[in-house]
Amino acid sequence: MVMCTILQVTSRLARGGLSVQCCQRALYSTQNKTRLYTKKHEWVSVSDNIGTVGISNYAQDALGEVVYVQLPEVGQEIAAGDECGALESVKAAGEVYSPVSGTITEKNTTLESKPALINKSCYEDGWLFRVKLSNMDEVKQLMDQTAYDKYLEEH
Repeated sequence: MVMCTILQVTSRLARGGLSVQCCQRALYSTQNKTRLYTKKHEWVSVSDNIGTVGISNYAQDALGEVVYVQLPEVGQEIAAGDECGALESVKAAGEVYSPVSGTITEKNTTLESKPALINKSCYEDGWLFRVKLSNMDEVKQLMDQTAYDKYLEEH
């Protein structure tokens, strides 16, 4: 299977005319206002200097049914933009990049036995890992929901 980033998969799908909209539950989620996104389709929601990280609805839809998840180890130091995991689906594989720098405090071990949770609930049950942020200023570089929606329309 050819390895490619989630961004490459989603870009190909977007060029093919596929229009993917965020699920309604995500649009009206109470955490929606605090969720920030990267151009590679990861999201982070920060509370008390701990960021919960996952992939966007757009990314999970582009990947298709997720069948395997590789997550970073607790205690691992990561920098914003670092590759820190991988997702494999029935149609593609992609790397996961951290939207922020810090130390991994928790990983969603449920995903190891139930990776399809990412497809069913990418913003709630399908989160990937939690990280204690080492540089709070990095979140200022990320997109809010409105900016991310505009980014999806333009790309």
